[in-house]
Amino acid sequence: MRTLAPFSFAAKTASTLALALALAFPAQAAVPAPVDQPYPGTIVLNVDATNLSQQIFRMRMTVPVKPGPMTFLYPQWLPANHGPSGPLTQLAGLKFTANGKPVEWTRDPVEVFAFHVTVPEGASTLDVEYQFLSPLDSSQGRIVMTDDIIGLQWPSVTLYPAGYVARRITVQPSLTLPAGWQYGTALETAEREGNEIRFKAHDLETLIDSPLFAGRHFKQYDLDPGAKVRVSLNVVADNPESLEAKPEQIAAHRAMVQQSLKLFGSHHYQHYDFLLALSDEFGGIGREHHQSSENGVKPGYFTDWARSEAGRDLLPHEYTHSWNGKFRRPAGQDVPNFNTPLQNSLLWVYEGQTQYWGGIIAARSGLVSQAHARDALAATAARYDNTQGRAWRAMQDTVNDPIIAGRRALAWSNWQRSEDYYSEGALIWLDVDTKIRELSGDKRSLDDFARAFYGINNGSMLPAFYTFEDVVAQLDRVQKFDWAPFLRSRVEGHGPGAPLDGLQRAGWKLVYTDTPTDAIKALEERSKSADFSYSLGFSVRADGGVSNVIWDGVGFRAGLAGNTTIVAVNNRVYKPDVLKAAVKAAKGTKAPIELLVRKGNNLRTISLDYHDGLRYPRLERIPGTPDRLEAIYKALK
Repeated sequence: MRTLAPFSFAAKTASTLALALALAFPAQAAVPAPVDQPYPGTIVLNVDATNLSQQIFRMRMTVPVKPGPMTFLYPQWLPANHGPSGPLTQLAGLKFTANGKPVEWTRDPVEVFAFHVTVPEGASTLDVEYQFLSPLDSSQGRIVMTDDIIGLQWPSVTLYPAGYVARRITVQPSLTLPAGWQYGTALETAEREGNEIRFKAHDLETLIDSPLFAGRHFKQYDLDPGAKVRVSLNVVADNPESLEAKPEQIAAHRAMVQQSLKLFGSHHYQHYDFLLALSDEFGGIGREHHQSSENGVKPGYFTDWARSEAGRDLLPHEYTHSWNGKFRRPAGQDVPNFNTPLQNSLLWVYEGQTQYWGGIIAARSGLVSQAHARDALAATAARYDNTQGRAWRAMQDTVNDPIIAGRRALAWSNWQRSEDYYSEGALIWLDVDTKIRELSGDKRSLDDFARAFYGINNGSMLPAFYTFEDVVAQLDRVQKFDWAPFLRSRVEGHGPGAPLDGLQRAGWKLVYTDTPTDAIKALEERSKSADFSYSLGFSVRADGGVSNVIWDGVGFRAGLAGNTTIVAVNNRVYKPDVLKAAVKAAKGTKAPIELLVRKGNNLRTISLDYHDGLRYPRLERIPGTPDRLEAIYKALK
C-alpha cells in the first residue's frame, strides 16, 4: 500500500495555491532597514499652509535619487506620543514624478506607512506632491488649523527615504503662511520674503522635533532677558486681547526658567521656544521637544489669571522634558528612525518624574501657590488610592497604554487603567524624594539626583540614554539605600492603595471632608462636571451624563455606566446642587437616594444606598512631623 498519495495531493494543492497567490499579489520589495550612512543630497520640502477655509496643508518635495527600487516612509512612531500615532489616514493625493512623467507607487502590504517606487533610468530627482487633510472636527483628531492659528507638526507633512538613520537625512524646509502672520519655532530661519519662510537645512530628526505655531495674533516674550541662551514664550491666540500679559505674570514665567536652570544646573538647547496657543478652537496640547514645546490651553490664561491656576503646571512640565525625555532618554527610546517601534518600559521615569518636577517648579516659581500645589497633590493621591484596576494591572503595565489604547477614551478607566505612569509615577518620585530627605537628615534630596543625572554635558544636545540600573546607581550615589526593590515594589505592586508613603514622610496625610478644595472647584469648572467620585463613585457632566464610574463603587453596584444620563434626583430635575443636597440629606439616615436615569430610549429608577455625605480629598498636617512639602516647594536660591 502506498502512503504518499495524500501528501502528494496536499503538496500539489499547496503549490497551486502558492502560485495563485503569487500571481494575485506580486512580490513587494522589503522595506530597507535604516543604516547609519548619509543620504546623498538634500531633500527640499515646501509646505503651503494658506488654505484656512478647508484646513488643508499642501506639500511639494524634491528628492535626490538614483534609478532603481526605493521606499518612502510616513512617520509612524512619534516619540512624544509614545506610540504608533502618525496620522496616516489624513495623508492624501500622493503623486511621484520623474522628468515630468508619473511614477507609480505601491503601499507595502505589511508596513502600511511605507510606499514603494521604482525610479526610472535617467532620473536624478523625484518630485513628490501630497496633502495633509487636517481634522475639520475634533472627532477626526486634534484641530491644528483655524482661521487664526496654525500648528505645524512636521511628522504630519513629511515623507522620508527608508534605509537611512533619521539624523543622517538632510532636509531644506520652507513654509508659506497666510498674509501678515507671525510664527514661533525652534527652527533657524534662513530668510523671509513676504509670506514665504525658508528655514536653514536641518537633519530630519531635528526637523521632526521642531514644530511651529503661527497666528494672525502673535506676541513674543523674552523669558531670560540678557542671557546668552535665548528662552522665548511665543503666544498665538483667537484675539489680540488674549495675548496681553501683566508684568507679574511674565515674572512668574521667568522665575520658572530660573528655577529650572537652578534645579538641573545645565541646559541642553541652543535656544528654547515655548509655543503657547490660547484658543477655544485650536486643539489643546502639551507635547515636549528638545528645544521647544507645544502648549495649547483655553483663552484666559493671562486675562483670567485667578481662575487659570489649575493649568499652570503645563509649561514647567514640558520645559522639564528638555532635560528628562529629550536629553536624557530611556534606552528603549534609542531608535534609528520614526518607523521603528519604541519601548516604553521607563515612562514612569520619563513622564512620572517630569510630572513631579513640573508641579514643584510651578510652585517654586510662583506660577501656582503652595496651597494649590498641595490641593492638586491631594486630588492625585485620592484618584490613585481609589484606582480599583490596581488589583489586576500594575502601574508598570500602563506604560504600554499609548500603544494598546492609542489614547482613545475608555469605558471603565478606573478598572482598565490608562496612562497612570504620569501621576502615579509622580507619587513614587515624591516617595523617593522624601526617603532621601529622611535618610540624609534633610541634607540631600531628589534635587541632588536631578543635578547629577540631568546636569551632565552642559550645553550638549546629543541624547544620553539610560537604563533602570543607571537610575538606581545614581540614586545610590546620592543616598545609600536598596533602591531597586524600593522602586520595583511600587512600580510593579498591586497595593492595596496608591504609593502614599511619601505623603506621610512629608508630614501630611490624605483625608476627606465635605467641602471641595479650590483646586477641585477649578477642575470641576474646567471640565464642566460635578465630582462625586469619593461618595457616590462617579462624576456627572453638565448635561447629566455619568462619567468616570469607579469600579465596584456605589454607582457601579447600582448599575450605572458611562452611557447613562441622570434625569432627576428624588423626583427633582437634575442639577449638580440638587444631587449634592440629596447626598447631604441622606447622611446618617437609611433613606436611599433615588435617581431617574436614561439609557438610550429607556428610563428607569435606581436607588443609591449611600449615607456618608459628600467627600472631597485634601491634605492634613500630621502633628509633630517635619513639613517636607514646604521644603520641597520652596524656591531655590
